[in-house]
Amino acid sequence: MELAINNSSKTVAVSDAIFGREFSEDLVHQVVVAYRNAGRAGTKAQKTRAEVNGTTKKSKKQKGGGARHGALTAPIFVGGGRAFAAKPRSFAQKVNRKMYRAAIAAILSELNRQGRIMVVESFDVDSPKTKGLIEKMAGLNLGRRPLIVTEEASENLFLSARNLPYVQVRDVQGLDPVSLVGADSVVLTADAVKKIEEWLA
Repeated sequence: MELAINNSSKTVAVSDAIFGREFSEDLVHQVVVAYRNAGRAGTKAQKTRAEVNGTTKKSKKQKGGGARHGALTAPIFVGGGRAFAAKPRSFAQKVNRKMYRAAIAAILSELNRQGRIMVVESFDVDSPKTKGLIEKMAGLNLGRRPLIVTEEASENLFLSARNLPYVQVRDVQGLDPVSLVGADSVVLTADAVKKIEEWLA
């Protein structure tokens, strides 16, 4: 398979296993959920009835006062503990390397089938100015949420995109399934394509 390079007569040869793979919705969903869960803090904490600040003395006499209650720290009272209190925990899910790489390849293949991948010779800006990046993207018709992937994202390119809320810049090492799935279009440099193939081979 070959991908055409934008504004050039050249093409870049790519592997069918990476850019022509069958899409697996279940695999991609599992990997995306696992990736997002790995970023969750998991620091929520609530107190049980043993941990709330309050006396454990019986609130009133056993008989003659209606319902029989013990300590006011019980979950049924305002200010009492929680019956099933949440505690800090990890949300991480195990996804092995083979599954992760297969999901990335499946996403890239689906983007390619939908015509949402654009290959360019190079993509950089001369100075760290947002205006320069906007002008560079204007002629490419990238949609509202473009993802720009280079072999090694330069500091100028990263700083230029920092003030644009829907524009993401990644190098190949920082490529992740969530940014790929959320992008309207993906711009890949020719060098980035080769490096992605080495990574996913």
